[in-house]
Amino acid sequence: MKIMAKTDIFIRARIMKGYSQRDLAKHSGLSHAYISLLERSVKPVGPATAKKLSELLEKSMEDLFRIEIM
Repeated sequence: MKIMAKTDIFIRARIMKGYSQRDLAKHSGLSHAYISLLERSVKPVGPATAKKLSELLEKSMEDLFRIEIM
């Protein structure tokens, strides 16, 4: 199972919140490179990280992420 960002929705939520990728990285404790990979759906995210990002962006996990069953 992989949790992947819904690219367009995730980016839109970040921009609407007024965050650059670097801002989101700083507030979440993640690297800028990791945020970039998430937004391009290159890298999966763990449940705790998905929850933290959802809280920062004030969106539900279901809105921002999809679960891929392998």
